[in-house]
Amino acid sequence: MDRDILQIPTRVDTITFEGKRYFIKRDDLMSREFSGNKGRKFYSLLNQDLEGIDTIVSYGSNQSNAMYSLSVLAKIRGWRFIYYTDHIPQYLADNPTGNYKGALDNGAEFVTGEIPDKDSLAESMIFVEEGGRESFAKEGIYILADEIEQWRQENNIDNLNIFLPSGTGTTALFLSRYFAEKKASIKVYTTPCVGDEIYMKKQFAMLEDDEKYHPEILNLPKKYHFGKLYREFYEIWLKLRNKCDIEFDMLYDPKGWLVMQEYSDRLGEDILYIHQGGLLGNESMLPRYRRKFENR
Repeated sequence: MDRDILQIPTRVDTITFEGKRYFIKRDDLMSREFSGNKGRKFYSLLNQDLEGIDTIVSYGSNQSNAMYSLSVLAKIRGWRFIYYTDHIPQYLADNPTGNYKGALDNGAEFVTGEIPDKDSLAESMIFVEEGGRESFAKEGIYILADEIEQWRQENNIDNLNIFLPSGTGTTALFLSRYFAEKKASIKVYTTPCVGDEIYMKKQFAMLEDDEKYHPEILNLPKKYHFGKLYREFYEIWLKLRNKCDIEFDMLYDPKGWLVMQEYSDRLGEDILYIHQGGLLGNESMLPRYRRKFENR
């Protein structure tokens, strides 16, 4: 594998769903191995020289999209990848699937235990926060923002609203900051998928204190727990796949689309939804949904 794997800029598709037009930024097509917002977040790690580095250390869930993307990055660069997670279920260890299997195949070393203090690591190691919540993510996300602004101008769109669901909120934050700095007629909206609105604001503040650069948070009346299966998530995912011929992620995108339906009037006519990839995780999520909701 070489380092020229990112097919950017990515295209924008136009779809009609539930009677409304949406623009879809197809970052899922950037690369099978390194797609979506992780390709943007880790762009600088892929392209900088970084002499003397031989190891990446990170942590998070055992089916994390970021974990898999970091394993790809480490493989491309010939680095060791050490990943800390709080547990690996015995069934998953015996039957690897999804992002966990992909990371294993790329040589990831899993450790169940306490996350090391990053200041204690050797100088040859890079420590990456969970989900890629890092200031260096700005470089790749600003490239994404450049692509969006160029596309907006080419298509003569006066006021564009961008929407994307978030884990750490890093992508949404740096997009919002970019357009605020440029004073562009673009507004960024997001919804928290991992935690609640308070959690999301704390994540933003870790990267940017000034709230004028923060995206606007939208949420639903019902509280959803990350990773739990919901019939309405499965139903909207199936509708999107069947009617629009686009496969979306099953963890983040279903809530994202439900939020866009809920706030359709506020988001207006020109909505750009960012497809952030993460499709490998569907290998483990789809069988769970089918077992729970089909034939009932």
